[in-house]
Amino acid sequence: MAEKRFVVTLTRTCGSGATYIGQMLAKEFGIDFYDKKILRMASDDSGISEALFAQADETMKKSLLYSVTRKVYNGETIPPESADFTKNDNLFAFQAKVLKELAERESFVCIGRAADYVLRDFPNVVSVFVYAPLEKCIQTEMKRLEMSRKEAEKHILDMDKHRRMYYKHHTGREWESPYNYDLCLNTGKLSYEQCVEVIKNYLRIKYDITV
Repeated sequence: MAEKRFVVTLTRTCGSGATYIGQMLAKEFGIDFYDKKILRMASDDSGISEALFAQADETMKKSLLYSVTRKVYNGETIPPESADFTKNDNLFAFQAKVLKELAERESFVCIGRAADYVLRDFPNVVSVFVYAPLEKCIQTEMKRLEMSRKEAEKHILDMDKHRRMYYKHHTGREWESPYNYDLCLNTGKLSYEQCVEVIKNYLRIKYDITV
């Protein structure tokens, strides 16, 4: 019998440690962990410069218009002859296309990119929201980025604001709503290793998937 494919999507607050959790989980299963590598793959797929994908991320962080508009992803990409081919929403659509193609052929762990929404109709997808109290996030980012407390707090608040708007814009959903996710894990209460075990147990109980 063929091995079951599965995907774990991680959505996270800044400083909660989701990247470490995702990397540990992927290593245990011997599968890929996708983060910004998706940008390069979407670039290869579309023929659009990877720099434009990265630039779109930065532009969205600074755009006031972005915070008040909404373009919920509907699964469509725009053809190259269109004037909107390199617009931000089409760049997102190409990232989503790559995620769907990956889910058709392999198991993997993905962080960010609204992957929980993009892959919501696929079987064996576990969506996880990872968060932590602000104080813990501040301490984590101070150490990781060698920032002052004030700088770390501003960085966290800015990043979470961007992620909240990005998610709302592309999905129409509230980023922090537990209704969007199968599991919500607080790394202020559980270690990264314990979070990995919780996800592994969910995969075992729900889909009969083990390492």
